Amino acid sequence: MPQVENPFAGRTIIMSGGSRGIGLEIARRAAADGANITLVAKTDKPHPKLPGTIHTAAEELEKAGGSVLKVVGDVRDDEVVATAVARTVDRFGGIDVVVNNASAIDLSPTETLSMKTYDLMQDINCRGSFLLSKLSIPALQESARAGRNPHILTLSPPLNPDPRWVGAHLGYTIAKYGMSLVTLGLAEELRPHGIAANSLWPRTTIATAAIRNRPGGEQRIATSRTPDICADAAYLVLTSPSARTSGNFFLDDEVLAAHGITDLEKYRALPGKEPLTSDLFL
Repeated sequence: MPQVENPFAGRTIIMSGGSRGIGLEIARRAAADGANITLVAKTDKPHPKLPGTIHTAAEELEKAGGSVLKVVGDVRDDEVVATAVARTVDRFGGIDVVVNNASAIDLSPTETLSMKTYDLMQDINCRGSFLLSKLSIPALQESARAGRNPHILTLSPPLNPDPRWVGAHLGYTIAKYGMSLVTLGLAEELRPHGIAANSLWPRTTIATAAIRNRPGGEQRIATSRTPDICADAAYLVLTSPSARTSGNFFLDDEVLAAHGITDLEKYRALPGKEPLTSDLFL
């Protein structure tokens, strides 16, 4: 695929979540090229502890250079997702990229994890990724036929068989590995159509408001990287040729290294020499 100055210019992304954190940074990176972006998020009103709503995110993305469609709703709702896909195609003429970013987390052990929370994680993480990808396939096939480099990117970890991760927080691990299975299956299923499906996961913890609000959050921030590293890695994945870049479980720093970027100090959340904290599942 020939290199172009702004490879996202005129391309269309539909993303679950994205009102803050890693998803917002991925969208902002694409918006700077002039991308069209649909956000499917339920954060309509300010959260008492977490900054950002779908409205503030849209404002930021438009200031960065993107065109934004806001769909306020829950990725667990079939009708909301179907409407979001239809409105995206109607407004922007198609879909070139799906980013499965929305995710719920609870690291409670099995005995204390409520089934309500278990269902929430399965429905948002695994089912939501499956649903948004599924409903976007016809548009992605059109994108492939038009040579627009279609991709599905899911923010989920490598499928690590180490029992440590299942034993630590079974409910959450099932939900995240379910997302990764969506990548594995879709990569094979959609390969004949030239549609890429990959996962991306950070090597270290990422300095987001969600991390800051957890116990020991301030200390964890000091040994984390910023969301920019995930955004830069996602940009490189999503601008790679879809026909040759599929079925991968990428780590952010490995993506950057493959493109000659090895000095990662600028991504540290705070200057320092403390060892960075590895993320889960690695």
